[in-house]
Amino acid sequence: MVGYADRTPAPCWPRGARLAVQFVVNYEEGAENNILHGDSKSESYLTELVGTQPLLQARSLTMESLYEYGSRVGFWRLLKLFNDRDLKFTAFAVAMALRRNPRVAQALAEGGHEVASHGWRWIDYHDMDEATEREHIRLSVETITQLTGSRPLGWYTGRISPNTRRLVAEEGGFLYDADSYSDDIPYWELAGGKPQLIVPYTLDVNDMKFGAAQGFNCGDQFLAYLKDSFDCLYAEGGSQARMLSIGLHCRIAGKPGRIQALSRFLDYIQGFDDIWICRRLDIARHWRERFPFDQAALASVG
Repeated sequence: MVGYADRTPAPCWPRGARLAVQFVVNYEEGAENNILHGDSKSESYLTELVGTQPLLQARSLTMESLYEYGSRVGFWRLLKLFNDRDLKFTAFAVAMALRRNPRVAQALAEGGHEVASHGWRWIDYHDMDEATEREHIRLSVETITQLTGSRPLGWYTGRISPNTRRLVAEEGGFLYDADSYSDDIPYWELAGGKPQLIVPYTLDVNDMKFGAAQGFNCGDQFLAYLKDSFDCLYAEGGSQARMLSIGLHCRIAGKPGRIQALSRFLDYIQGFDDIWICRRLDIARHWRERFPFDQAALASVG
């Protein structure tokens, strides 16, 4: 509850940048709730059908097609937008989804984008038993490694259990954990007695609000919120370390009526020569080098 308080580190990004800007593309399509996956219900979360209820012991072909848009079209539209500008992003990739569409994994690896693990399934892990969650972590690492040629170094479950952070630290191979929304910059925690770097994510600077009851309803609203977030953090970045995370989803931001706003935002920020547009892995590596774990410092900042 304390964090850095009034002792936030001074600007520290490479080449004197005032602000680190980081885009996440969530790749989840093909790993959501579905009775074909052995689940008891259909998916109902984070699509155009705001507030819909899952179908019990039945398929929702409408929901399946909304998700499928992300893998068939949305991902490729987002990838082209970033590749055309030679900008790198982090993919929060659900391993089962990648396994169902290995061309996506190949394209991410070829493009130099970071493939972080978004778990084995795109489901709520809150009530999952510890042994099964541990096995899902193992499966996700194994699958992403096989598909991309490199193991994931970042982790984000999203809908976590009380055991998630400890199990991620226990696995031992992740440079950062993103299952937090509690700060604008990275920080260290002890998880299961092990130091774990936390690189916080965002749920407000995130296209998921197009799929929420109270959220964005047009591209202009999204663009305004992106620009306001950037402008505030850029101004603060003159005296303290600041990071802007932006969350995107293939089936949401990948729609024609939304990607135009994202493109205009990229036009805007690429007019600044003192920002660092990077992957989350780049931020984690930089922070670990610049601010290595310090037990005494951790105790002092809470």
